[in-house]
Amino acid sequence: MSEGLVTVPSARGFAETLQGLVDALDQRHVQFFARIDHALNASEAGLELRPTTVVVFGAAQGGTPLMQAEQALGLDLPLRALVYEDAEGQVFVAYNEPAWIVARHGLEPSAFAPVAGMSRLLADVARQAGGAASPHA
Repeated sequence: MSEGLVTVPSARGFAETLQGLVDALDQRHVQFFARIDHALNASEAGLELRPTTVVVFGAAQGGTPLMQAEQALGLDLPLRALVYEDAEGQVFVAYNEPAWIVARHGLEPSAFAPVAGMSRLLADVARQAGGAASPHA
């Protein structure tokens, strides 16, 4: 697996996992910015792609302090999670670990309180989207 990438298997189908992710974010009052349906975009271009959707979300309270320290973090913020189905029909929720993102930009993750919260949020919503109970909900 790629460095910094977290991939969580889902016990649900694609549509249910995707809706579960959106619902988990909504339950936590996390701002939803966009849904990018790569499979639909591929289809409109005459190409095939298994179900693959990115959800973009976040909160200024978490991301702004990071971008104040290093504006290039705006390339990786707001946060996003990918819901996709592999060739065998297994569905996954994937995301970049926030501590890895921050370190990639030359900052010490432990110096920024929001990073731990972002990590917990992503882990919790990925598990919840996949049908598992969240320990931090």
